[in-house]
Amino acid sequence: MQDNITKIFKAIADPKRREIFHALIIASSALSITQICGQFSISRQGVTKHIKTLEEAGLVTISSQGRERFCMADAQPLKQVSEWMKFYEKFWDGALDNLGAYLDES
Repeated sequence: MQDNITKIFKAIADPKRREIFHALIIASSALSITQICGQFSISRQGVTKHIKTLEEAGLVTISSQGRERFCMADAQPLKQVSEWMKFYEKFWDGALDNLGAYLDES
């Protein structure tokens, strides 16, 4: 079983999924799968597959109203990615500071 951060990275790795997620964030409200399909030049089945991956990562929630399914973006899980990256920012900042100090000495 994949951990949450792996699911998030998998979800945002695909440019089309990032576009779908971005469209949902910009909408600031739930969009039907039909509305989402109208914004992209891929099949409904393709959009549904991308949305499923986003849902598994916790980036999208899906609700049903009658026969229509609505998707709502949730950016909260991206905080996990940000926190994970902070460690590496500190590492690279430190490494670059050390390199700068070394070059200043030379």
